[in-house]
Order: sequence, then C-alpha cells, then structure tokens
Amino acid sequence: MPDPITLRDVYRARRSIASIVLRTPLLHSPVLSQRAGAPIYMKLESAQITGSFKLRGAANKMRNLSDEARARGVITVSSGNHGRAVAYVAGQLGVDAVVCLAGNVPANKVAGIKRYGAQVMIAGSSYDETTAHALALQKTRGLTFVHPFDDPDVIAGQGTTGLEILEDLPDVDTVIVPLSGGGLISGIALALKSASRAIRVIGVSMARAPVMYHCLQAGRIVSMPEEPTLADALVGGLGDVNHYTFDMCRELLDDAALVSEDEIAEAMAFMLDTHHLVVEGGGAVGVAALLSGKVTAGGPAAVVVTGSNVDTGLLAEIAGRYG
Repeated sequence: MPDPITLRDVYRARRSIASIVLRTPLLHSPVLSQRAGAPIYMKLESAQITGSFKLRGAANKMRNLSDEARARGVITVSSGNHGRAVAYVAGQLGVDAVVCLAGNVPANKVAGIKRYGAQVMIAGSSYDETTAHALALQKTRGLTFVHPFDDPDVIAGQGTTGLEILEDLPDVDTVIVPLSGGGLISGIALALKSASRAIRVIGVSMARAPVMYHCLQAGRIVSMPEEPTLADALVGGLGDVNHYTFDMCRELLDDAALVSEDEIAEAMAFMLDTHHLVVEGGGAVGVAALLSGKVTAGGPAAVVVTGSNVDTGLLAEIAGRYG
C-alpha cells in the first residue's frame, strides 16, 4: 500500500508553490445565499493565472522533481486545464513538457496549452486512450509523468485550497467541490477533515458519464464510455490502477450529487449575469447543485469554482439562452 498523504504534506505543498500559485479570493454571494437559505461563499480558483485550480497540483509535483528529472522533461495527459497548468509551470521552471490530449478537447483549451510553449500531441479519441499513449511515450523517452490527479504531490497541492478556505471561513459547515478524478476533492477533504470531521465535503459531477460517482456507488473502480458535456474538464476515468483518490474519496466524502446539462448551463449564465464571472461548465457544477437544490447547506458553505477556461462563443450562446 502507498504511504498515506498527511496534513503535513499539504502545508509543505503550500510553501513549495507559493511563488507560482495565487491565494484565491473567497467571496460571499448574497444571491446564492438567499437561494440556498445559508451563507454561501465562492472559492474562486477560476482566478488562477492558468484559469483553474490545476496549477496547485502541477506546481507542487514539478517543484519537487529532482534536477535530473527536470532535465529529462515531463509528460502528462489532460482534458485541458491540467495540461495548461503543466505547460505554465514548465515554462516557469525551464522544463520541457509534452501534453497529450484527446481529439475532443475544446480548441480554446488546446490553444491555451500551446500558448505556454508545451509540445501538444493529439492522440486517441478518449481520455483513457490518450492516457495509454502518454504512458507509452513516457517510457520510451524517459520523461516524468505528471499525473492529473492520482499522485501524492498533486493531491497535496490541491489540498492547499482547503487550507485557504478554512483560514478565510473558520466556521465553514459544508464545502462543495467538483468531482472527477478526485485529486482536488481528496486534497481539500484531507485538509478540512484534519481540522474537524464535522465539516461536510460534497462532490458534484455532471450526469453524463460521472465515473468517480459511479465508482463510489459501486464500491470499486468502474469504467464508462465518455459522453459529450458542458463539463468537459470533468471528463475521463480513473484508469486501470488507482493508488490514492478512490480510497480517499470513499473515506472522506460525505455525499455526492449529479447535475444535468441544463443545470450546468444555468449556473454558468448565473455566474456571468449575477457576479460577472466567466466560469466553465466543470467549474460551475457546484453552483448548479446549489441553485437546483440538489445540495443544501445548514450553515456557512464554500463552493469551489474551479475554472474559467470556456470558449467565449459557447458562453455567449449559453448566456443568450439561459441568462
């Protein structure tokens, strides 16, 4: 069994990533609070320089690489945001990076990765196929694989989000987090539950092929074919082997909910109209769960808004239809 990730690892991560990652704001939402019947605060990871929380985990992993590993370079697989984070950190550290993407990754996310100077490879028609390609390439080139979620350094890096929530909202009762591979919610839950087991941590996924949700329901790793969704950042499976996130989610999560495509779109339009915030579908699922009543809060709650990397044309269409 792998060594457990501890709160000490999360604090070490915060020191490691401080020069690269922003401490993001936690903003009160009067309208969400009124709708939910409890004080609701938005943790805006969408404000990171790369537009998503993924910067935290990528920075911690890559800052902890040996000089030899940095010299060889890194490779990763991504549905967009993790690849952008790896590309940005690689540029900051002077490391060569290869980002493997499936053919269905939105064009704006592909362009964002290329903008930071990484080599982009389009391989496979699904996240799982692309992962297999990236792992094969990693072995032949001797690169270090920067896992999008199932890695102790990545999880500890994402957990720094939980430290910030707890410091800014010490009386937090519930934290609502988008749920996909589980790296973010595992790290956040570890940080929060280390302070108090009474803090509720709830994951939210899209209703279309929510792999981790069904793994938790089944009590084992399952695979599912991908489906098109506005929450493209949450697409993908857990892979053939999962060392950390599935077990951590089983142990630390209090509940999980699913939201429909219409509910995601309504949440994106709500964030743009009410708070003038650009939020991608995967970043809006927690807000969607609150607006739809699928998640409730008995006391002060924080909803993690994970990303802002959405195609502007798509957002304009959603705003026109649902705003």
